[in-house]
Amino acid sequence: MLHWSVVANKKRTVESDPIYRNRLVNMLVDRIMKDGKKSLAYQILYQAMRQIRRETNRNPLSVLRQAVREVTPDVVTESKRVGGSTYRIPVEVVPAEGKALAIRWLLFACRKRSGRSMALRLSDESMDAARNSGSAVRKREEIHKMAEANKAFAHFR
Repeated sequence: MLHWSVVANKKRTVESDPIYRNRLVNMLVDRIMKDGKKSLAYQILYQAMRQIRRETNRNPLSVLRQAVREVTPDVVTESKRVGGSTYRIPVEVVPAEGKALAIRWLLFACRKRSGRSMALRLSDESMDAARNSGSAVRKREEIHKMAEANKAFAHFR
């Protein structure tokens, strides 16, 4: 019998998607998916990628990779309670966790955009992020600013 801690520490390997054979695409699909409707999530993402190709004449996969790279944070802040008061302590981000955060922020920014279909909002936000603009990149900059402001508390780690 396996002990629960052995099972809990194993990283789940993300399989690649059928068309692009890429794990990043599958991670995006898993985060887009709502109520277990994976085929709809694939449809949304592939539509967004077609739109990216149409507008930029570049490989949409490289645009997505660039977008995730631009949004990925280097440091985040964690709350820690020390002697009755709570401090925001800057902590470096593990690459896998940073990628997950970047995907989450990208999709959150897409959902906040107004109007039109999710595919168009996703393509626009991805292209903005790849150009180092847009609300997902702004979110990363806010987090970095907060970490910089709380650098004095780093010794509480």
